[in-house]
Amino acid sequence: MLKDLLLPEIKSLIENRDWAGLREGLADAPAPEVAELLPELDAPERVLLFRALPRRLSTEIFSHLEPEDQNSLLTALRDEETRVLLAQMPPDDRTTLLEALPDEVTRRLLNLLTPEDRKEARELLGYPEESVGRLMTPDFVAVRPEWTIAEAVEHIRRKGRDSETVNTIYVVDDNWKLLDALELRRLILASPEQTVESLMDHSFISVSATDDREEAVRTIQRYDLEAAPVVSVDGSLIGIVTVDDVLDVAEEEFTEDLQKLSAMAPLEFSYKSTGLRLLYRKRIGWLLILVMANLITIAVMKGFEDTLEAMVVLAFFIPLLMGSAGNTGAQSATLMIRSLSTGDLQLTEWLPALVKEVSVGVALGLTMATLCFILGTIYGGMGVGMVVGLTMLILVVVANLIGMMLPFLLTKMKLDPAVASSPLIMTIIDAVGLIIYFAIAVLLLNL
Repeated sequence: MLKDLLLPEIKSLIENRDWAGLREGLADAPAPEVAELLPELDAPERVLLFRALPRRLSTEIFSHLEPEDQNSLLTALRDEETRVLLAQMPPDDRTTLLEALPDEVTRRLLNLLTPEDRKEARELLGYPEESVGRLMTPDFVAVRPEWTIAEAVEHIRRKGRDSETVNTIYVVDDNWKLLDALELRRLILASPEQTVESLMDHSFISVSATDDREEAVRTIQRYDLEAAPVVSVDGSLIGIVTVDDVLDVAEEEFTEDLQKLSAMAPLEFSYKSTGLRLLYRKRIGWLLILVMANLITIAVMKGFEDTLEAMVVLAFFIPLLMGSAGNTGAQSATLMIRSLSTGDLQLTEWLPALVKEVSVGVALGLTMATLCFILGTIYGGMGVGMVVGLTMLILVVVANLIGMMLPFLLTKMKLDPAVASSPLIMTIIDAVGLIIYFAIAVLLLNL
């Protein structure tokens, strides 16, 4: 809505060099909406608008831009403007920016930082990609257990302005080992003479800096936290991860899984920002793999050529059987992939999942086999009906097992279970299903 209402007016203000009017018009505008508006402007207009914004707003807007738009804007800004912008960015947002930019740009930006900020940025970038360490911010408030409540509150007043959040206050010892996490309201409501230690129960939830960032998502979601403390190997508090950070991660991971499920490499940027060449590269690899995999299906059909010639009616049911089995396997795989990704299922729980999917597969297979028996009998006689019905029953059970087991096997091999995409599942089931179908036909119809 902001884009539709203000874009012509903003262009007019920029053309007339009315910077005061521009600043006043956007002062109360939501940062995400202004960030959506910026790419609609020409490059020179974009830079002029960005320079006219209040510093607080410009920094927030910059954090909401796509990486390629950030890179374009940084290229146009002067070094001093870039230095101020980077200095004002939260450390976690700055880390996200630096890891998304080309290496030569990252090196240039690091050189623009103050020694303290540069050291902090390099430490965060030193953690593995997609780890909690890359996601965390070192801006938090910590207090000592021996302090009085009055001392702790005064410390919070002094340090809280630079913290990502003050809703939770962390208690650490002299070596920064995390001892507890206290809600701010407990400190405020306590007597000023009490010590912080008197409020502690040493019960807190934390994540490790080397954990996968999805672990932070699961932890904050499971325990309904606004922020999770991040600790080192020895238990020292080194940062926090906030709920707004993990919401972005959850969206990215879900989008990545959807793209993998459709048999393509995940996009680094939004679809609108991705060029034709990169879209081609992301999609062609898996499509070629699937083409080669389908050669197995062709070879199976070639091997049973005589069977098809003896009873051509069998060919009519191939799309029905393979499609139904493929859909069943895709359903099972999707359930397993999502359950493993969210932590609903653990790798060690494969046996209960196997038993459940066999039971469900049998029930689904019997229902679908009954319909297929009727259709087969109508179009090809009782013998064909028995072949099609029995094949459907066995195929649905087998497809359910393949769809269930493949994500578990990939997870066991330290691979993303989302690689078990629907097209891949269907290709495997096509080859296995044809062998089962023709074997049953040869056996029952004596072909």
